[in-house]
Amino acid sequence: MIDLASLQETLGVCFKDIALLQEALVHRSYLNESPGFSGPSNERLEFLGDAFLGFVVARKLHADFPELQEGGLTRLRAALVQTRTLARVAESLGLGDHLLMGKGEEETGGRHKPRNLASAFEAVVGAVLVDQGPAAAEEFVLRKLDPEWGTALITKKLEKDPKSKLQELLQANHHSPPVYRLLASTGPDHARLFTVEVLDEGIPLGQGTGVSKQGAEQAAAQAALERLGEK
Repeated sequence: MIDLASLQETLGVCFKDIALLQEALVHRSYLNESPGFSGPSNERLEFLGDAFLGFVVARKLHADFPELQEGGLTRLRAALVQTRTLARVAESLGLGDHLLMGKGEEETGGRHKPRNLASAFEAVVGAVLVDQGPAAAEEFVLRKLDPEWGTALITKKLEKDPKSKLQELLQANHHSPPVYRLLASTGPDHARLFTVEVLDEGIPLGQGTGVSKQGAEQAAAQAALERLGEK
């Protein structure tokens, strides 16, 4: 049987309903080969955990990277919630060793398959959410994903910002560097909103708004890149 006590120590979570943690570890192949087992597989908890993971990661990225537009945020979120990333987290927790699965699945390396590991981690997140509530589940997700956050930061630093991309694109086509023009500055001093237009040799390419001039310029550059068919 699964040693749920030691697993709880590894997870850093003491479940009120230990049956939820066990459910999170039941691969569907186990049901096919264990007719006497009456519990469900982890698929429902996986569904819940997957949705909650995406929300938590999106909220943190939104807070940590205020200068990033939707495209950049989406790329970072995808890197953090992809199967490979979640499988690494699951492996660090030893979830593969605790899975209940059928012999056929186990004999084909099921305990080490990235999809099984990622699904198990998502199911554990779902179990924590049901058992402990949103605040505890969010803390759990951020704590366990923390080692992966550095990878996201590196990705962000290596990725050129929209202004740099636009300037390189225009100069590659023998154009002058883009010019940014402030169109409006509205709102009170403590909550200004800036609107900026970017021009290519006098021709408007895009507009953007932001809580700073720099942010508005980045948004305008991103709009220009999208208009020019770049992402």
